[in-house]
Amino acid sequence: MERVPVLKIGDILLVSIQTDMEDQVALQLQEDLAARIVATGCHGVIIDISALDIVDSFVGRTLATIASISRVLDAETVVVGMRPAVAITLVELGLSLPGIRTALNVELGMAMLARERAADDDEQNDDAEEPAVTQP
Repeated sequence: MERVPVLKIGDILLVSIQTDMEDQVALQLQEDLAARIVATGCHGVIIDISALDIVDSFVGRTLATIASISRVLDAETVVVGMRPAVAITLVELGLSLPGIRTALNVELGMAMLARERAADDDEQNDDAEEPAVTQP
């Protein structure tokens, strides 16, 4: 069975889907990606679907499931390169893809994840700097 390659770039896993995905390949990607998130500790996942002409309801739901799994494992998901016809099809199928952010290309997706990570780091630093309040 063919597998979709998952590349690590810094703190991000990049998945570039180059051919229309069969259901079994989509399920295998879901498992592979979850394992790689745990193994690498990455906090971002970019799924590039720019080569896909169509996305059926199963693949659409699988992308949403991947985003949910990633979020539970402390990684945010951005889908990049969605063609207009794919977006129209997803809307017509009633798939809102909860938990998935989108960007026009990989570069914008990486910038989005970097901004979110920086905001999270700032928030954690602010929480750590607040002095403890003691009760008399």
